[in-house]
Amino acid sequence: MRVTSEMPPIPWHKARRADTRQPLTPEAVVEAGIHVLDREGLEGLTMRRVAQELGTGPASLYAHVSGKDELLELMLERISGEIRLPGRPEPERWKEQIKEVCREAQRVYTAHRDITVVSLGGIQLGPNKLKVAEFVVGLLLSAGIPRQVAAYALDGLGQLIDSDAYEASLYTAKIAAGVDVDAYFDGVRDYLARLPEERFPLLKEMAETMVHGDGDERFEFKVEVFLRGLESYIER
Repeated sequence: MRVTSEMPPIPWHKARRADTRQPLTPEAVVEAGIHVLDREGLEGLTMRRVAQELGTGPASLYAHVSGKDELLELMLERISGEIRLPGRPEPERWKEQIKEVCREAQRVYTAHRDITVVSLGGIQLGPNKLKVAEFVVGLLLSAGIPRQVAAYALDGLGQLIDSDAYEASLYTAKIAAGVDVDAYFDGVRDYLARLPEERFPLLKEMAETMVHGDGDERFEFKVEVFLRGLESYIER
């Protein structure tokens, strides 16, 4: 039996057919979509807008993608290829290497506006996404994490990264719209400090503490808490 390393077609993606009459390529369509995304976010990304970016009509895009949903999946897959993984798994440093992957994934996704909404809404099966998953699962298993726990952990870490990157994109959009985010959090702190003590004594007392730390510090904390819990599953 012939062994092949080619990826099988994803069931719900449009079958590719060679067409010499089409000057576009799937890669060009995806790159144009990412350019629109980076400038205008998912809200501004339409098939018509991507076609304008390419100087063509929307109908020409459908020779390469079945519609907007597939285009978004391909864009996320292309962006996921920017994630740099550690050179090799080091089981003795599994927690630190997982953190490295999480930081890198968050860096990549936050650089592309709200692209992680696509990931939150489905299961991604492209080779770039699977490469990251393969590395993380292999590292967890080598550290002694049971297989089912490793599978759940992969899902949980993905949701943690995606939701954090999406929230960061919302704050970026606020800043772009002229919102003073520092003043916003100062307002939150001041509001908590003015709460009636008989009803909310702890929140009033911790007003400064509640808003302390930037997004990176809070992301590091969430990942650390997740990994400490995961560590309790290691088979001794």
